[in-house]
Amino acid sequence: MKMTYYALFSLLAVLLVTAAGPAQAWFGTGKFEKVKPENGVVSLPLKEISDGKAHYYRVKSDKGIMVTFFVVKSPDGVIRAAVDACDVCYRSGKGYVQEGGTMVCTNCGMRFATDRINEVKGGCNPAPLARTVNNDQLLIAMSEINASAWLCEFKK
Repeated sequence: MKMTYYALFSLLAVLLVTAAGPAQAWFGTGKFEKVKPENGVVSLPLKEISDGKAHYYRVKSDKGIMVTFFVVKSPDGVIRAAVDACDVCYRSGKGYVQEGGTMVCTNCGMRFATDRINEVKGGCNPAPLARTVNNDQLLIAMSEINASAWLCEFKK
């Protein structure tokens, strides 16, 4: 059977994505929605992030670094937030993907229960971001994001 270049490329792409996991691990910032802070705060509507799925965002820090982070409502009902990087694997720029009730580091494969995000920090744990809930909004201060910007300096 004769295979065209397009078919061969498509097959290779499918194999790469299958071997590497979710496509967002390979295709850069496509999974990140850009947000703009107002008055030094990133504000996210709770109704958009309360489905138990990880939602990924990016915002420019005061130093011009694009900081990527995720929020997820864990099974215990708490909205969690963390930088899409950790103290160990941040240089890879690969971040995390969600598999059920866990976040998985796409560099080393370590798994973290979503209900432990913001509770445990350091090592390969997702770097926590302090957050508050006010009315129908999740609020993250830019001072928190700016303090963690160094974790995203290597994002591609």
